[in-house]
Amino acid sequence: MAGSDRDLVLALRAELAGIDPSRACDREAERAGLEGPARWRDATLARLGVRLGRREGVGAADPGPPTPFDWPSRPEHCRMAWLRGLFLSRGSLSLTNGRTHLELVVPSDEAPVLVARLREAGMPPSWRLRRGRGVVTLKSAETVQLFLRRIGAGASLLELEARQVARTLRGELNRVINAESANLARTVVAAGRQLDAIAALAEDGRLARESATVRAVAAARRETPEATLGELADRLAINRSAVQRALDRIERLALA
Repeated sequence: MAGSDRDLVLALRAELAGIDPSRACDREAERAGLEGPARWRDATLARLGVRLGRREGVGAADPGPPTPFDWPSRPEHCRMAWLRGLFLSRGSLSLTNGRTHLELVVPSDEAPVLVARLREAGMPPSWRLRRGRGVVTLKSAETVQLFLRRIGAGASLLELEARQVARTLRGELNRVINAESANLARTVVAAGRQLDAIAALAEDGRLARESATVRAVAAARRETPEATLGELADRLAINRSAVQRALDRIERLALA
């Protein structure tokens, strides 16, 4: 992952970690999502867990483990707070080569449950086992953006979306340029064959015996070797198919 992409991921995580839920139920839900080994290995997450669980008069002491999160009975805002905590403690985001890839690593028995919850929330993932752990994955850029938006990402997500739009536009521009270049190359090759055929027919007098349309197309091709069939048709005020038939006839006659 490029340095700029890595910085964006770090900024996005910092933005999510800096959210201060106004509802007590959301604070409890996010803290429940944070629970796990990663929280205790990461000082930022440990401080976040303490901040979310702090009560007036308790001070800076860790208030202890939260109540297990009951997804079915909790409202949408609590569910998204829980997913935010889960992403911060067990999630990763990769933007390698413009491809968006989000993973949540959980115990193997929790993976199917998390998959069902994400599907219920309209963000269908896939999952697999890796080194005995369940890896729940969101691969679609649209789904990843929806996930991040719903768990509270703001400015960093806008930057991510802007980069992805720019990449898409560059890809589309490159596709159009490549297609135009290929078309131009084919036109140049075809024009070279047609000019050789026209020269051969003119030299032995056969071109003069052809119809007015064939002679007009031959003259137009000589004057504008780089022109496409459509441009020749516009110049002569005839159908493109008539130009194509005339040039095909010229090439066939030259080979006869």
